[in-house]
Amino acid sequence: MVSVSIIAIIVSLVALLYAGYLSLRILRVHPGSEKMQEVANAIKEGAMAYMSRQYKTIAIFAVAITALLWWLFSFPIAAGFFFGAVLSGISGFIGMSISVRANVRTAETAKKGIKEALDVAFKGGSVTGMAVVGLALFAVSVFYSIYKDPAMLVGLGFGASLISLFARIGGGIYTKAADVGADLVGKIEKNIPEDDPRNPATIADNVGDNVGDCAGMGADLYETYVVTLLAAMLLALIPAVSSTYNQAVEYPLMLGVVAIIGSIVGTWFVRLGSSKNIMGALYKGLIAAGVVSAIGFYLVTWYTHNPLNLFFATIVGLVITLLINVVTEYYTSTSFAPVKKIADSSVTGAGTNLIAGLGVGMQSTLIPVLVIVAGIIAAYLLAGIYGIAIAAVAMLSLTGMIIALDSYGPITDNAGGIAEMCELDKKVREVTDALDAVGNTTKAVTKGYAIGSAALGALALFAAFTHEIENLTGSPVTFLLTNPGVIVGLFIGAMLPFIFSSLLMDAVGSSAHKIVVEVRRQFKEIKGLMEGKAKPEYGKCVDIVTKAALHNMILPAVIAIMAPLLVGFFLGIQALGGLLIGVILSGLLMALFMSNTGAAWDNAKKYIESGHHSGKGSDAHKAAVVGDTVGDPFKDTAGPALNALIKVINTFAIVFAPLFIAYGFNLF
Repeated sequence: MVSVSIIAIIVSLVALLYAGYLSLRILRVHPGSEKMQEVANAIKEGAMAYMSRQYKTIAIFAVAITALLWWLFSFPIAAGFFFGAVLSGISGFIGMSISVRANVRTAETAKKGIKEALDVAFKGGSVTGMAVVGLALFAVSVFYSIYKDPAMLVGLGFGASLISLFARIGGGIYTKAADVGADLVGKIEKNIPEDDPRNPATIADNVGDNVGDCAGMGADLYETYVVTLLAAMLLALIPAVSSTYNQAVEYPLMLGVVAIIGSIVGTWFVRLGSSKNIMGALYKGLIAAGVVSAIGFYLVTWYTHNPLNLFFATIVGLVITLLINVVTEYYTSTSFAPVKKIADSSVTGAGTNLIAGLGVGMQSTLIPVLVIVAGIIAAYLLAGIYGIAIAAVAMLSLTGMIIALDSYGPITDNAGGIAEMCELDKKVREVTDALDAVGNTTKAVTKGYAIGSAALGALALFAAFTHEIENLTGSPVTFLLTNPGVIVGLFIGAMLPFIFSSLLMDAVGSSAHKIVVEVRRQFKEIKGLMEGKAKPEYGKCVDIVTKAALHNMILPAVIAIMAPLLVGFFLGIQALGGLLIGVILSGLLMALFMSNTGAAWDNAKKYIESGHHSGKGSDAHKAAVVGDTVGDPFKDTAGPALNALIKVINTFAIVFAPLFIAYGFNLF
């Protein structure tokens, strides 16, 4: 009988082969005119150059930490860290690599119509989605097939988490520094379109869409997938779980197998009907993937002779995903009241736009948190703490489709930029604008999904941490609020997301300042630039944001490692447990607030640009641009990076718990 891990390896390779097949389909599409290819190549070269420099920087940390883990623990932990880090980097690179090729082909097929352009853009996103889930399942199943012990996989989870953090921070700083800098001078000062070829920061802005949204999201969800599978498998080692459920350790892997099949099937359902409803076409694929996965989950539960309660826990995860997507779309789409409210407030200026946006963002945390709370209660009542982990794994069953929806966004955004820079027919820009408007919503929805899955995954990781402490100490462990150590840890943990976010916001602000100065200089010194008779020095803006991103990604990553290290050694396990809980709760709320607020501001601007409140160039539009500028680092830098922060700290605590127990001061 073929083992579960071998089947998982085979299916993960099928996902990678399917990604390769989709890539070939995309590359067969004509890349457009010579001018279009010139712009696309500039974007591709900038993205490749940034990724190369970023990975060289990360490699130094990865090699040093690998050696440290080998010295402190064992070869399997060190090897797992290195393997997880490498595959995380590869997942991000694949996403970026195909998106910079799909963008120009989407612009070219937009000449034929919206149906053809949607097909190319979504296939481009699907390459990233299938590659990420394939690599994640491959990583976990390979290591499990070798060691047969989930405890040996903690290094793998730590490696995936740390590289994801670097990718999210660096890519987020890059994309938003370029975007903000380009908007402040181009849109507000010079009153020229967003992707006008006269703007020196345009290429850097388009590069940022790829290294931030595609590479960053790919690494983020690869890491979430790995650590959530890991947490569920670790919890399966608890005697009460292993004695209640059959094949409890392999059950999450089986869910991963059927989910990949569901994601592949889901991509076949994304077709634009006569209604021309783009969002509806994308949702058809997501729903199909969920239905196929649910059927597969039932079959897996039946095959393993497990009680149906476990299957119902998977349904809880799917329902959480559906509800979070719907709620996020409500708060961030141009079709609903919250975004229209922000747009209406823009009529009276930037101040009221900002106030309304902040209010909507704060309000948007209510229903998602209640959904997650209800999901936790339902999953726990069905199958205990293991049920919560299984619900999280079920949420991640849709990762392939979710990443496809997310990566679709920057591809269509780039396609619109290329159409603008190459002065293509207005009908082409209308097609790319329609696709991009939906792309803004899909990016917001997928961020909500990533945050929700990170919350459940982190909770499962915390439970795994608690179980590990009990094994190490030989006695039950509790984290009581009457213990001052837990309270101290809670305060520190709740504070970390604020300090972390402040560093990223400041990095975007200072980097955007440099871009603004450079763009102003070029408009002033390059004669004929504003008239379109001279070419901007695009490379200088690309170089500025590349250096800024690489420089500013180090300190936040160091904080993510040093905080649990210092608390664990000097304040003890009780304080560390409090820190983990604090960072999960504060990080979840901050991530929801920042991501939804930024997306709502962005789409309020899009709503006005579509002709409402006097449209582009109006006072309302200028106010909305200010809101969008503030929201950019909210939704694309700090907000998404908080997911990685939560999981890095939790996986770090699990890896280093033996040292804290053996050598820590345990002040409390």
